[in-house]
Amino acid sequence: MTSTLDARPGPGDLLRGWRTRRRRSQMDLALDVGVSTRHLSFVETGRARASRELLIDLCEHLEVPLRERNTLLLAAGFAPTYAESRLDARGLEAVRGALEHLLAGHEPFPALVVDRCGDVVMANRAVGALLSVLDPAVLAPPVNIYRLSLRPDGLAPHVRNLSEWAGHLLHRLERLADLTGDPRLVALREELAEFAPPPPQGGPAARAAHVMLPLHLDHPEGELRLYSTITHFGAAWDVTLDELSLESFVPADEGSRAVLERLAASGE
Repeated sequence: MTSTLDARPGPGDLLRGWRTRRRRSQMDLALDVGVSTRHLSFVETGRARASRELLIDLCEHLEVPLRERNTLLLAAGFAPTYAESRLDARGLEAVRGALEHLLAGHEPFPALVVDRCGDVVMANRAVGALLSVLDPAVLAPPVNIYRLSLRPDGLAPHVRNLSEWAGHLLHRLERLADLTGDPRLVALREELAEFAPPPPQGGPAARAAHVMLPLHLDHPEGELRLYSTITHFGAAWDVTLDELSLESFVPADEGSRAVLERLAASGE
C-alpha cells in the first residue's frame, strides 16, 4: 500500500514539471546552468541527487516562484531558503511604508495591494469610496478582488462591460495559474467561471473605442471608465513580497476623473 508521503512528487518530478511548463529542453536548460544534459536527466529521474545550489540555480533559470522553490527544496530534503513573513512583521517597516506611500499618492484614484490569489492586503481611501455602493457584509475581510468583481452579490451588477471584464479576469487567473502552478488559482477560476456571461459579440471591432480594456462601472455619482495597471516587487527574497502586487486604477476619460474627484471630496 502506497502512503501519502510516498505519493508526493519528488524533486526530479517537480523540476521536470517546471521545465516542461516553461517549455525548456534538458539540453537548453543544462547549457544555461552549466551542467551536462546527462546529469540534469539523472536529477530529473532520481538517479542523481542535486545540491541545494544547483536546485536554486535551476529554479532561477526556470523562474520558479519562491513558494514553489521552497516546496522543491523540501522535496529534496533541504530546509526552505525563502522566508514567508507577515506584512506587519518587524523588518518590513520600509516595505509597508513604501506601499502606504504609493497608495496614498495615487489618491483620488483607487489602488490596492493584493496577494497571489487576489485577497486584498491594503487599499487606499478611494477604494472604499468606490465600493460604497455595495452591502458592507460583502466587504467583510478577507475580500477577494476576483470574487468581488464577478459574483452577483458584488460588483457584477454594476459592471456595464461585465462580459469583457469577466473574460479579462478569468484569463488573468488562467495565466497566473500557469505561471505559478498554484492549484488555488485553478480552483478559483473554475468557481468564478460559473458567473461569467458569454463572450461579447463583435470581436475586435467592439473594442476599437479604447486603447485598453476599461472597467466600466455604474456608480451613483456617475459612470466610471477605469484602466488598471499592476506593479510587482523586483528581486523579492520573501515569499509574501514575491506574491504581492499593487493594482492601480486611473480614469480613462475626463468624466471619470471628475467622478473620482467628487467621491474623494465627499469623503473628506
